[in-house]
Amino acid sequence: MSTVTDFKLSGIALPKDAGHMLDEICEHFVEHAEVHRTGDLVRLKSETGTADFRREDGRLLIELACPTADMLQMSRTLIAEHLFYFAGDDPLELRWSGAPPLAVLPNLHEVTVVSAENVTPHMRRVKFACADVAPFVGGDMHVRLLVPPKGRPPVWPGTREDGRVAWPEGEDELLVRIYTIRAVDLERRELWIDFLQHPAPGVPTPGADFARDAQPGETVALLGPAGGGPPQAGSILLAGDESALPAIARIAAEVPAGTRMQALIEVDDATEEQPLPTAGQLDVQWLHRKTYAAGTASGLVEATRKAIAAIDDETFVWVACEKQDVRTIRTFLKTRGHDRRRMYAAWYWERTRT
Repeated sequence: MSTVTDFKLSGIALPKDAGHMLDEICEHFVEHAEVHRTGDLVRLKSETGTADFRREDGRLLIELACPTADMLQMSRTLIAEHLFYFAGDDPLELRWSGAPPLAVLPNLHEVTVVSAENVTPHMRRVKFACADVAPFVGGDMHVRLLVPPKGRPPVWPGTREDGRVAWPEGEDELLVRIYTIRAVDLERRELWIDFLQHPAPGVPTPGADFARDAQPGETVALLGPAGGGPPQAGSILLAGDESALPAIARIAAEVPAGTRMQALIEVDDATEEQPLPTAGQLDVQWLHRKTYAAGTASGLVEATRKAIAAIDDETFVWVACEKQDVRTIRTFLKTRGHDRRRMYAAWYWERTRT
């Protein structure tokens, strides 16, 4: 992979435990970039450039290099947001050399609700009109949805001095949630997002509530795309629950003709199954939680393990579901010796968090 890197930026992070943060960087970004580690040196490499981290005297020295100024700013924001997420409640100081705050984020797209409809009893699709859908074609599939408060003109975010997003506060505070772009309609200049309508009572679901109440003409924004695109392989194993179903459906819809796919999809019951049109060859196994024995957290892990044991080394394994389940599957892939370049295993939610 060759990338011209004319735009560069340096930073210094002062975390509580630089070694632990370096481990977190490697574990997380392995799903989104080439990760190369030699002791206290880590390089992340992707189509958008490189990010180098070096642990030195309890600090992390950061060097970013990207082909465009916009990509550099987006890379800085991406790194900053993740470092503070990894730090959690621990103190973290992050400084950048000569990087001015931005008034408007370069990858923010204002969109308008066109329509909303139920795809299944617990999946609702909202279609958005977007002036420029080109950035959403053929690449990363995930975005942050930004919803302004009802009855107020939107105030969109910029960046802070430490590189993180400067979110509006108070009466202008935005609802922010991450979703998959389910489909892109070039002719109509529309983007589709599928929202899971969570059946669990008493659990706050602001993103699902937005989709339930969305009205034509309503203005929101999408930040992205990011987070990885469809796998490029002749044979693909797909495994996930409802949270991953929009991504699985988009992958199936966009693969080249002749691509062989096996999909394991865990849903509540048969009413949550969806058609998955594709030009490839798709074998789908739907797993219904309502048929599980009492106390069974997920049948997806065991089904995925069996499927992985039966595939060849050339098959790309794509997995997205609950955090601990993903870690279990990732460990099995590592034990099996599956090529790191032929897998994607990312968690979309966590049982221990609301």
